[in-house]
Order: sequence, then C-alpha cells, then structure tokens
Amino acid sequence: MNKETLFVAFSTQKGGVGKTALTVLIASYLHYRQGMNIAIVDCDYPQHSIAEMRKRDSDQVMSDDHYKRMAFNQFTELNRKAYPVEESDPTNAIESAQKLIAESDTHFDIIFFDLPGTLNTQGVVRTLSNMDYIFSPISADRVVLESTLNFASSLNDNIISVGKGNIKGLYLLWNLVDGREKSELYEAYESVIAELGLPILKTFIPDTKRFRREQNTQHRPIFRSTLFPADNSLIRGSNIDVLSDEILKIITE
Repeated sequence: MNKETLFVAFSTQKGGVGKTALTVLIASYLHYRQGMNIAIVDCDYPQHSIAEMRKRDSDQVMSDDHYKRMAFNQFTELNRKAYPVEESDPTNAIESAQKLIAESDTHFDIIFFDLPGTLNTQGVVRTLSNMDYIFSPISADRVVLESTLNFASSLNDNIISVGKGNIKGLYLLWNLVDGREKSELYEAYESVIAELGLPILKTFIPDTKRFRREQNTQHRPIFRSTLFPADNSLIRGSNIDVLSDEILKIITE
C-alpha cells in the first residue's frame, strides 16, 4: 500500500443505489479482513447514516453478550480495533479527514467519504475534487443510469479532464444487478457508457436481501456492520471480496 492516505468515495447524485452500504461493506472488509487501516468521514448531512449505524452497532455490543464476545475475540485474536467514523459535513469534510490523520497514532491507508447524493449541496463538488478515486454505483434503471452518467460526465468534463482536482480515476460500478435481467440490456447500457469514455469495473454486485442484514437480536450472521466484517457464509456470492480486490488493484497501481 502506498504511504500516502488515499481519499476514496462511492458517490452519485441518485439516492437508493447503495453508496452508503458499499462504503460500509468495503471499509469493514478491508479493515477487519485485510488488515488495512481504514477510516470513514460521514459527511452525508443531515442524516449521517454511517455515524448512526456505528451508534446502533456500539449500543448493541454493549448490551448483548453475544456481540460483546465477538468484539472481544476480534480485538484479541486479530488485534483489530474499530475503525473511526468521523461525523462532518461536505464543506468541512477534507479538514475533518486531515484532522483525523494529524491526531491519530495510526497511519490510515484509506479514508472513505460518504457524501450527499447531489452536487447542489454546498461543499460537495469541492470535496469530490479532493478525492483520489471515485466509484459511482449504477443500476439497470434508466432514471438511475441517466442521473449517474450526468454526474460522472460533469465531474469528468469540469474537474478531471481539466486537471482542477486530485481525482486520479472515476469508475462506474454495476450494483443491485438482477440476475433475471437479460445480459443484452447490460450490453446496451455499456455501449452507451463506452461512448462517453467512462470506465466501468468488471465486478458487479448482485441484488440480494443480505445487504440489509445488520446486527440482530437473533444473532444471525451479519452482513453489514461498522464493527464486524461480513460473515464468510454471506460473502460468498456477494462479490464484496472480488470488488475489494479490484478496487485495491486500481488504487494501489
């Protein structure tokens, strides 16, 4: 891993395409499974979904012996403390990350940013321009696709291609892929994306109910958590591990 801390965002201007879920899943996989030092700056003001998730996760660990044991074992066996989740807003997100870096004894390999789903929110464009890499989730929905292509093209035309920011790469990512949909549909969409000159990751993330599975009173295997990685039984077939590897290969070249 490079010595510099990389700033990475799963970002788009369309809600409901899984950017927050992907941020948590990839951050937790890299931190707890791959041994990397990760942090998240949650600047998705005002809901701060990841900061709220961390609070729920932490409260449950404190009140539930099953999760308390899991957290203890994770710390003692893997020497993995929970990664920090810093609450901020789009205008001050970069300063929040720099403060986190300056005040921590840990060198962070990657800081993920969770941003609002619109370029119109104050500070979003500035924060995005300071990312090293941006990954934009898309789905085979015309409204989602058009919105995300407009978002990506705007960043490409106004920031990346003119060298105004730090962005080294912007990649589209198929998310919520329905296995029942014909591959011809995706091929048609990808030809449009290719014409716009926007790269797209090879890995796709299937549409599955497991993405909603957080810590629970039934102690069923966890998929999405800020304190634990996705359970091995749920990672299989989710492509989260494959996506993590593809992203790492891109950002560490």
